[in-house]
Amino acid sequence: MNTTFSTDDPRSLLEPLRRLHETIRGAVVAASEASAVESLAAIAREEEGDTIYAVDCISEELLIEFVEREIAQAVPVILIGEGLPEGKIVLPRGSSVQAAAWRIIVDPIDGTRGLMYQKRSAWVLTGVAPNRGPTTDLRDIVLAVQTEIPLIKQHLSDVLWAERGGGAHAARFNRLTGAQTPFMLRPSSARSIAHGFAMLARFFPGARAELAAIDDEVARAALGPVVRGKAQCFEDQYLSTGGQLYELMAGHDRFVADVRPLFEGWLAERGQALGICCHPYDLCTEMIAREAGVIVTGAHGEALQAPLDVHAEVAWVGYANAHIRSQIEPALQAALERRGLLTWTKDESSA
Repeated sequence: MNTTFSTDDPRSLLEPLRRLHETIRGAVVAASEASAVESLAAIAREEEGDTIYAVDCISEELLIEFVEREIAQAVPVILIGEGLPEGKIVLPRGSSVQAAAWRIIVDPIDGTRGLMYQKRSAWVLTGVAPNRGPTTDLRDIVLAVQTEIPLIKQHLSDVLWAERGGGAHAARFNRLTGAQTPFMLRPSSARSIAHGFAMLARFFPGARAELAAIDDEVARAALGPVVRGKAQCFEDQYLSTGGQLYELMAGHDRFVADVRPLFEGWLAERGQALGICCHPYDLCTEMIAREAGVIVTGAHGEALQAPLDVHAEVAWVGYANAHIRSQIEPALQAALERRGLLTWTKDESSA
């Protein structure tokens, strides 16, 4: 066991967290190779924030055991994640919340639905913040690690990590040879979304028509009217927030927005429920994207913030660079404002 952990230097946690990610990646890939799609896609249980599938349980079982054995025996931590009692657990067991040096928020499999049907890679996401009590926020994260869980037909997968102020780092893992090769993350330098990938997330039923209307409105404002026979830009509905951040970091996407939480009041007025949204654990690695040069904001254009818990619903926007932001943000803000989505609050919806 590593006994050199620091209560004030997050770099001491990087190596064990990378090993945790490698362990989860290996276990999930092995289970995917050994099991039928139907068994991995079976519903294990329903929770307030999401549906937990059989494939999720593989990583959950590894998570607590690894953190308690490899990290918490040397430095107490608060582990935060879906599937944990009340969304968090203090390790080693019996320790007090006040004694914990770090809050570690984890999404063991972000992109479960795509992975369990072997459609697309999922991601292991982890963010580390000093324990500042219940007010600890996404903005407090000082170390983040993001690891791709590949499809079984895929032999390469990527690992990304960053320490605040230290830039983003990446390596490509070859699961056939075990080799890891460093590479550079390069967000797009394009000055427009024209002929590139840009989109609003609308994965699930509920407000999809209105989200598509906003998407079209923003594209028209940025690129003008559609020309017959021409495609102005494209979209990729990657069903993983970590995956969306990766696409921005890798230069594949130029603009991504997930504003589903803004629709709660809009849907309530129509007698409909909001459904599932993005949570802080889905965004716990957004610091890597910012360290790589991606611009990540809240729905109003402000610095992204959310408590480190499993309940908060978070709207966010990502731009590949400042040029894309200047092209898209005014149109997006105007489209949201016209629908009253930027001014609605929970109190207003229940009045």
